Amino acid sequence: MLRAAEDAGLDAVGFADHCNASSREEARERTYELGFNLDQTYPRRRAAIDSLREEFDLRIFDAVEMDYDPRDETDIRAFLDDAGFDYAVGSVHRLEGTNVHTEGFFAAKSEAEQQAYVDDYFDKVVSLVDSELFEIAAHVDLVERNPALRGYATADHYERVASAFERSRTVPEINAGRVLREYGEVHPSPPLLELLLERDVGFTVGTDSHRPRELRERLPVLLDYFEEYEIDPVRLFD
Repeated sequence: MLRAAEDAGLDAVGFADHCNASSREEARERTYELGFNLDQTYPRRRAAIDSLREEFDLRIFDAVEMDYDPRDETDIRAFLDDAGFDYAVGSVHRLEGTNVHTEGFFAAKSEAEQQAYVDDYFDKVVSLVDSELFEIAAHVDLVERNPALRGYATADHYERVASAFERSRTVPEINAGRVLREYGEVHPSPPLLELLLERDVGFTVGTDSHRPRELRERLPVLLDYFEEYEIDPVRLFD
């Protein structure tokens, strides 16, 4: 990943592995099943990052992407205060215990239930931004990736999200996690993006890369997108 970032001409890169700090039994079991154990292993990853700093002409940030649920705010705050990451990304990935990407689960629901799930998603996004727990909010209209939930977002949802960012220190990212795959778009989608720009909300760059190849392929798309909308990325650090 560092070689890919260096080859792409980046000045800095942040590693923000997924993490869940919830003490709820359901959440802990799911975390163990998926192997998302950064809450326990981050000191070893930090040591690995430190050992590579002199090898690459990059500024390397030790970051984290936290699963957010309003019920877990106390746990998240305690973990972040203790762990001391360079920055934290917050993301909403689950609705009723199910990953937002799971098309089959949501496709089997009625339209009224699908709308309720999307309502719940945006309620959680607004709570995430209002919590002030994170420097960055990830893919803030993630439900658009799922065909079963796509199209249920309303102007009211977007207004609430834009207002939350306008009053918060938390910055949304322009996320390229599905721009070269079946979804084919960045987050946030144009209607929400335009509303955020009207509110003078800034953005960071998020490749959402899980493999070096993804970073190489997605970065040019992101740079073109920032240029098209005349957006100067927010710099979290001097």
